[in-house]
Amino acid sequence: MQVTLPPDLEQRIADRVAAGASASSSEVIEQALRLLFETEAARVRLRAEIQIGLDQLDRGETLPGEQVMAELREHFTNSWRAG
Repeated sequence: MQVTLPPDLEQRIADRVAAGASASSSEVIEQALRLLFETEAARVRLRAEIQIGLDQLDRGETLPGEQVMAELREHFTNSWRAG
């Protein structure tokens, strides 16, 4: 496979290799593609989670806002203390 990139991207790849952040230009491209695919997968998962929430709203499965905020405060307070 042969890929043609704009000069600015070629330079950024070369700079990354020269700085020792990656062993080769192929490694930079591989890392970039892995990140792209991971991001796309995360976006699909997020949309599915959002759809679950929307479906719950449609069925009337809701909680009072005060309860949600209290649970979020507790969760983040506990996370902050543990971290």
